[in-house]
Amino acid sequence: MTTDAAPEHRPRKRFGQNFLHDPGTLARIIAAVSPRPGQRLVEIGPGRGALTEGLLSAAGRLDVIELDRDLIEPLRERLGTPGALRIHNADALRFDLCGLLTEEQPAVPNPAAGPDGLRIVGNLPYNISTPLLFRFLEQLDCIADLHLMLQKEVVDRICAGPGAKTYGRLSVMVQTWCSAERLLVIGPGAFTPAPKVDSAVVRLVPHRPPPFRLDDPALHARIVAAAFAHRRKTLRNALKGQMAPDLMEQCGIDPGARAETVPVEGYARLANALTLSQ
Repeated sequence: MTTDAAPEHRPRKRFGQNFLHDPGTLARIIAAVSPRPGQRLVEIGPGRGALTEGLLSAAGRLDVIELDRDLIEPLRERLGTPGALRIHNADALRFDLCGLLTEEQPAVPNPAAGPDGLRIVGNLPYNISTPLLFRFLEQLDCIADLHLMLQKEVVDRICAGPGAKTYGRLSVMVQTWCSAERLLVIGPGAFTPAPKVDSAVVRLVPHRPPPFRLDDPALHARIVAAAFAHRRKTLRNALKGQMAPDLMEQCGIDPGARAETVPVEGYARLANALTLSQ
């Protein structure tokens, strides 16, 4: 999803463009983000710039990442202020967010700006929202928080707890590294063209420090993916050939349980035990 402020650009399906135009929704998102002068804000997919304008006005400076070249010049002409708005014509899936922090810092940092990390704001295209989420997780070392608009179903999956129908791989992977809170639900009428589903805004805040130890993040990711690859299977069968049932029992996890019943911390225990056993 992207944001709306000018009627010239026709939304492109291949970029997942549904432009947000509702003033009330825009105000609620800005209030939820609560940007402050001196903070390092980055907007993913500014589109026509309606949300961009509010973020820039509140923070005084803003980096935006936009893939559609046809949106760059209109955005620069309407909102471009030397040194305040920096537009990166790039694919967010490949963009090095942490590289922004190695560039020139403000001459006089604001002591009230909070954490020095990036604050990510974005209305993400639904067709690549999950890959983008995993890309952001890879760069959490330089991120203070994220406020993301996604398909409501995806936000529900991110925030779900063990035993819920929507609890799955995405829930475990995001909650391993971040706290997750659904903030707003937004109907299709707030966008043009109107999507066929509801949207929602989620706030993700990286755990600092992490709530539990994770010895091998890559192995952990593989265990979680395998456990949820066949939801109807028990862990004994889903992880067959990767982890012995007795090792699961040593972790306090029933091998006969299904993946959706195991808490986030339980997957960390499984991965750490397997790491030690190898």
